[in-house]
Amino acid sequence: QVQLVESGGGLVQAGGSLRLSCAASGGTFSSYGRGWFRQAPGKEREFVATLSWSGGTTYYAESVRGRFTISRDNAKNTVYLQMNSLKPEDTAIYYCAARQGGSIYSSGSGYRYWGQGTQVTVSS
Repeated sequence: QVQLVESGGGLVQAGGSLRLSCAASGGTFSSYGRGWFRQAPGKEREFVATLSWSGGTTYYAESVRGRFTISRDNAKNTVYLQMNSLKPEDTAIYYCAARQGGSIYSSGSGYRYWGQGTQVTVSS
């Protein structure tokens, strides 16, 4: 049974940093494209970042570009999201996702597997 489990969320002051992790189990995900999405209260889910199977290609939402970094460790079946210079508008539930195509992809419809989410709250 495939599972994606996020961790690393929490409460942080504006300007601070957090590192999210997403561990995959129940399969081999080294050939899968991976992504991070978020959903703020009262808003639709939005794309944050995506990473190719090799980690060689990344793509970010404009709102986080230059502040967030997505990376992966295929030996651990884990993807990370390093978030720096956090802003109150980054407050949301963050979800990781995996897709069987190995390329980057910024639409949630392209992902088959999803985690349960981890809360990130940035105070002003």
